[in-house]
Amino acid sequence: MKVWLNGKLVDKGDARLSVFDHGTLYGDGVFEGIRVYNGKIFQCRAHIDRLFASARQIRLAIPYTKQELTDAANETMRANGVVDGYIRLVVTRGEGTLGISPFKCPDPGTFIIADNIVLYPQEMYEHGMAVIIAKTIRTSPRMLSPAIKSLNYLNNIMAKIEAIDAGVAEAIMLNENGNVAECTGDNLFIVAGAKVVTPPPNAGILVGVTRNIVMHLARRNGMEMLEEDISPERLYAADECFLTGTAAEVIPVTRVDSKPIGDGNVGSVTKQLLAAFREFIDSGEDVEYSI
Repeated sequence: MKVWLNGKLVDKGDARLSVFDHGTLYGDGVFEGIRVYNGKIFQCRAHIDRLFASARQIRLAIPYTKQELTDAANETMRANGVVDGYIRLVVTRGEGTLGISPFKCPDPGTFIIADNIVLYPQEMYEHGMAVIIAKTIRTSPRMLSPAIKSLNYLNNIMAKIEAIDAGVAEAIMLNENGNVAECTGDNLFIVAGAKVVTPPPNAGILVGVTRNIVMHLARRNGMEMLEEDISPERLYAADECFLTGTAAEVIPVTRVDSKPIGDGNVGSVTKQLLAAFREFIDSGEDVEYSI
């Protein structure tokens, strides 16, 4: 495997950062996970735009242009022969002192990994997955903007541990108001009657690229698409539920906290949007990233 590190491809074993890098010491940095389909980076511009938006909010100056990182991602993908896979693009604050001041790190670190990924088994896409509502609360937007896709993922990890302990693949995180925010790595949607509903940005979510695409596809297919608060009670009473994410794509949820959603089977709207998403992949169409 070849890893793109600070401007050049190196062998995986030589892809090293300093132990004094603030990405390692403090989780100070930003990243993007990007899919590759049929040898083409999927929604590359939207992901690069979000990376730069995240970096601006933490005052991290990325030492490359958007085009340079796009070219580097393509170079890394080709060097590793990735046709259908995943790219991880990371920018760290860089090497500094043991204090937390970011302004003592003169040179940010940048690396790109291109590899394969399987997040959930195919069976879950066909029959649905079970999830839980975690006790771990999503970090409040008053503490840290959820629009920043940072290297600080411990909040999500603690909820993920709850899911693993419960024997399920994913956990739903509530916000400080007790409403659904998102899952540990995916956005959440419900279907209630004729409406498709997902939590709004102020619920404390990371606005996903795949989320934006699915909202676009729902409206294109004549569905009423809403951004509204979703309480646990509203979630339990939903006709359908599904998750969206770069790695997850569109995956149905059929049980929450051991309670069946709807009739406990994958719903027709979920199936329709999953099919529409797969057609969208093949179309080569782009959707602008927006918060």
